[in-house]
Amino acid sequence: MDNVSFVRVLTLSGFNETSNYRMTLFSFTLLYYCLILFCNICLITIIILDENLHEPMYVLLCSLFINGLYGTTGFYPKFLLDLLSSSAEISYEGCLLQAFIMYSFACCDLSILAVMAYDRYLAICRPLHYRSLMSKRRLALLVCFSWLTPLSVFAINVLLSSRLKLCGSNLHKVFCVNWVIVQLACSDADTVPNSLVSYVIIIVYVLHGVFIVWTYMHLVKKSVRSKDDRVKFMQTCVPHLISLSTFLVIIVFDLMYMRFGSTDLPQGLQNFIAIEFLLIPPLMNPLIYGFKLTKIRNRILYIIHSGRK
Repeated sequence: MDNVSFVRVLTLSGFNETSNYRMTLFSFTLLYYCLILFCNICLITIIILDENLHEPMYVLLCSLFINGLYGTTGFYPKFLLDLLSSSAEISYEGCLLQAFIMYSFACCDLSILAVMAYDRYLAICRPLHYRSLMSKRRLALLVCFSWLTPLSVFAINVLLSSRLKLCGSNLHKVFCVNWVIVQLACSDADTVPNSLVSYVIIIVYVLHGVFIVWTYMHLVKKSVRSKDDRVKFMQTCVPHLISLSTFLVIIVFDLMYMRFGSTDLPQGLQNFIAIEFLLIPPLMNPLIYGFKLTKIRNRILYIIHSGRK
């Protein structure tokens, strides 16, 4: 073992089959990334500048859009550079950083969606106490929780991965994934702490999911009793449900495929499955909330009409 040269540079072999259409893929990806940036930054700016939107629901939406920028910025610039280079390589440290951003982005999304479900529960099921229960201080604490929880648990996970000695350098992906990095470890015994922390993380986020289901059971029960509550549910909860359902389906499918999926699929399809959570939610969220929520839609229309005068 003393003669083993441990790996410090990793190869992203998911790019191997893109050589024939790299410039086309680069052009479409750059356009798509610019669209994600434009939509999210526009809505973040509107929410920050319009005092009428300084309400808990819109503050949480702003947090969701910022997280979309955080996650996509951790992926798209490196992906675009790799499309222009002859070999897609990344340092071990850079790979761990990207893995940290990818995982924390995904779990931040779920944490924010859980807090948004709690906000809707208070607004519809306990409207008389909403202002006191969702005070500025509590809102600030909930936003901090939705960010600090995933950042903390994945910092621990990545720190555990950083101590591993790697004996392989080939990642069959277009970006770094902690689980795949751990599989390259020289000794399986060294990966036991990583597995234990991973199970803890899974339990934490399954509990997030249980909490969201519990809130929506109460929301639906409350909404069927009152026409006003039903209207409020359709206006504010349906976009949240669409966003949540899409996100969960994509993440569960990706995790199941990563752990149990076939490697016989074409590499291009494998790549698409792997990056779905970076393709759909970051653009779909601002579009859904921008068009569906009346206050944001009216503000966007006002800006458009003002610009034409």
